[in-house]
Amino acid sequence: MPLLHRNDQGLLAPVRLHHLALGTANVARLVDFYRDQLGLREVARHDHDDGSLRSVWLSLGSALLMIEPTEEAPRQVVGSGAGPFLIALAVEDTARGPLEQRLLEAGFPIESRSEWTSYLRDPDGNRIGISTYPLTALL
Repeated sequence: MPLLHRNDQGLLAPVRLHHLALGTANVARLVDFYRDQLGLREVARHDHDDGSLRSVWLSLGSALLMIEPTEEAPRQVVGSGAGPFLIALAVEDTARGPLEQRLLEAGFPIESRSEWTSYLRDPDGNRIGISTYPLTALL
């Protein structure tokens, strides 16, 4: 797939997400959630020159989720907030129920559900969606 295409106005535009980065005070805890609870595959770890952890990269299929340390407090968003307010991950329809159950058993309850998406919070309070919405017809 090409990295650029011409949009409706004839301008060259990117065609896919490259990466999403999350800052956290506890990289290991957040990596454990996305890797062990949601099943994302760890593809790289990067250290600073002094040996301290700089980032952990997890696969989102055709993009990466990069988890990096920060001293800033997590930003709590309720509903639709300004700026990023949801990370929605695609799942097969048959996987939604078992994934919800696994998350509940691990202490991550589903806050709400729509026809297509279940909503919960990661350990830092970021709003997460697990969605079965069929995007293929739109892409």
